[in-house]
Amino acid sequence: MRRVAMLAAAVAAAATVSACAGVAAEPSPGSSIPAATTSAVVASGGADSASPQVSVRADAGANVGTGTGTGTGTAAQPTSFYDAPNQADVAYQQAKDQGREADAALLERIASQPAATWLGEWSGDVAATVRTITHDAAAADQIALLVVYDIPGRDCGLYSAGGAAQGEYLDWVGQVASGIADDATVWVILEPDALAQMGDCDGQGDRAALLAGAARTLDDAGAEVFLDAGHAGWNSAADTAARIEQVGTQHLAGFATNTSNYDDTSAEQAWADQVASAVGLPYVVDTSRNGNGSTGEWCNPRGRALGQNPGLTGRATGMIATVWAKVPGESDGTCNGGPAAGQWWDEMALELARDAS
Repeated sequence: MRRVAMLAAAVAAAATVSACAGVAAEPSPGSSIPAATTSAVVASGGADSASPQVSVRADAGANVGTGTGTGTGTAAQPTSFYDAPNQADVAYQQAKDQGREADAALLERIASQPAATWLGEWSGDVAATVRTITHDAAAADQIALLVVYDIPGRDCGLYSAGGAAQGEYLDWVGQVASGIADDATVWVILEPDALAQMGDCDGQGDRAALLAGAARTLDDAGAEVFLDAGHAGWNSAADTAARIEQVGTQHLAGFATNTSNYDDTSAEQAWADQVASAVGLPYVVDTSRNGNGSTGEWCNPRGRALGQNPGLTGRATGMIATVWAKVPGESDGTCNGGPAAGQWWDEMALELARDAS
């Protein structure tokens, strides 16, 4: 069972993280509601700064994870996120091979940072995938960051429609859990958009129970589970807190906000701090593409920028880390000229990196 106090103890000595991680082409959560205020992905220069900072290949890190579940865990905790391969690495190498040095320099700003590995029906042998990532992360003394994204009724039939059958979902999560290496520190962002969309469409089954079961399975396997809570422009803080309580907090290390969105970090914090106060959990914020804040558009808005590099904030409560849950350069869907959700879009990747400060 995860305990927030145990996680907070590991976070207390944190500094700023930077490295690189990722995934193959996966659907991207739609955050499908019109962003009434901000509909975002975050960027900021620390717990209280709204100034995005992007650098290339910095290796300072932060303690994270505790290994307090039924997995064995480790005494000395990792200090950076694991650099797993993703589509940005491929795009960077192609630009180098083609002699596109200016493009390569921009793409390196993305490829040099740790982004989450997304898991869903595209993952094939998901246990083997997780086993490789978590084993390699443990060997490197780094944190594996995963996104579980296969909930029944996923994205309510929008750009990232799909997900497991209702009777098969928890078995699939069990496969994910079975791949977690005993000695690995693993953070899992659980089901982007699922909580915020709960009850919005048919085909979800008992979504609260499915999320609760998934959290328990992953927690029991030794992962730190962060339930995705949506973002500040979606449901109110009070509604979001009530939804988290409906799922239950016993097997959660915290919650995640702004996944694959563009909200300014300070706006996201103002909302998430209210949620955190109500449910007694810390949170992480996706800062991958919020360097210029939100336009109110959630699907491939132009003029956006990379946000702050991933890393722990050094806090034990509130926003304990910034993460790149979304790999910048992967499309949100077939909107605003983009390819299918999760597919690489070189033009957008270059724009995000070029516009970053």
